[in-house]
Amino acid sequence: MGDVRYERFVRSDVPAGDPEIARVDELAQHLRTHLERSSAAINLAHVHRASSSAIQRIVSELLFTELGFREEVVLTPQSGFVTQARPDFFYRLGPGRGILAEVERGGTTTNNHDLKDLWKAHIADDAQHLFLVVPNANWNEAGAAREHPYRRVLGRVGAFFGTPRREIDVLSAHVFGYGKSDQDDGTTEVLVIVDDEGNEYELIGSTDD
Repeated sequence: MGDVRYERFVRSDVPAGDPEIARVDELAQHLRTHLERSSAAINLAHVHRASSSAIQRIVSELLFTELGFREEVVLTPQSGFVTQARPDFFYRLGPGRGILAEVERGGTTTNNHDLKDLWKAHIADDAQHLFLVVPNANWNEAGAAREHPYRRVLGRVGAFFGTPRREIDVLSAHVFGYGKSDQDDGTTEVLVIVDDEGNEYELIGSTDD
């Protein structure tokens, strides 16, 4: 299996056993398995100065070809907003219900693409869930990791879950980390998020220098 990481966030008011969440979780596990099976191709495509479209094509093999996601669908216009959301992929769960799926690479955190994707899901009238596919590491010309987006995305996206005061209009967010990292010794560290009620949420990620 490849070096694929995964973390799931669900809003605190979603009841246990919710059937829509169960369906979204099932699709997320299909994507996770596909990324693991495609790890060799992803590692070849995810190199310095490569286009993010190469990774998007690998993800599309599952989402579009097998699971029925549609590509770059213009979502229902939001009242009061000039622009219209057009995610990389969209899956319709039912009338007014859906999943946005976004594939990111170099600008995941440096250009705040992760937060823009979360905002896109937040304001979309016909989407309540987000699949966010991001690199475990991005590389410089020498082949060394210059940043570790996946771990940072967990903290940034996770900050919008766990307590009603911070939560937004996204029922679940699923973060997938693809590609190699520069940690081959299995070393991990725990990032702990504490909500306003003192509840702790542990996120496991690779260590970062």
